[in-house]
Amino acid sequence: MSSNARPGRLAYIAYCYGSVLPAEYDDWVRNDLTGKGAWRRNLMRISIPAVLIVVPLWLIPASVGMHLAMSLLLLLPFVYFAHALDKVWRAHRLRQHGLDPDLVDRRARERDADIRDDYERRHGRRTD
Repeated sequence: MSSNARPGRLAYIAYCYGSVLPAEYDDWVRNDLTGKGAWRRNLMRISIPAVLIVVPLWLIPASVGMHLAMSLLLLLPFVYFAHALDKVWRAHRLRQHGLDPDLVDRRARERDADIRDDYERRHGRRTD
């Protein structure tokens, strides 16, 4: 397979909820978990089951305010913990696929490399 290989629909859905893809998809997995928008994709994957849990609550006869209150009581913790544990979950998924879990912070390290270099130069930690 080429390095641009993408999993099929069923494999993708299984992957979204914990399945490990074959090694031929490693480049795709690496980009999915560490590339631009990775945290958004993770948030969406976690939000879909949360919404599926909330939808039946709207079938209960109640006021719109009560429906909103019931929905928010369930959705807010999902979103909060999805955000709080995003890097932990993505590092776990990288580890599951045999990839380096430190890749989760790769984009931030690249973005902030000049700031770190400047800090190390100013505070004597670098001998350039």
